[in-house]
Amino acid sequence: MSQDKELLDLVKTLQSRVNQLDREVTSLRLVNAADVPEDVLVAIAAGVSAYLGYQGEKRQQRFAAMPTWTKGTRVAQLNHTPVR
Repeated sequence: MSQDKELLDLVKTLQSRVNQLDREVTSLRLVNAADVPEDVLVAIAAGVSAYLGYQGEKRQQRFAAMPTWTKGTRVAQLNHTPVR
């Protein structure tokens, strides 16, 4: 009979822990349901990645110095047509 009482106590303890975790999950869902702007999320992600030591690559757009490309751009600008 003592084993039954111990098991009953363990079940009650587990039930209270499950109820507590359920309340915590519900509160976390309410916090996550708030709309967070994308720029704030990007700033947070950048801060976390910097804190963890990730060093991003710095990239720069390079334009090819081709005579046909520069001539086409110049002609398009003189004609006031948008460059494709």
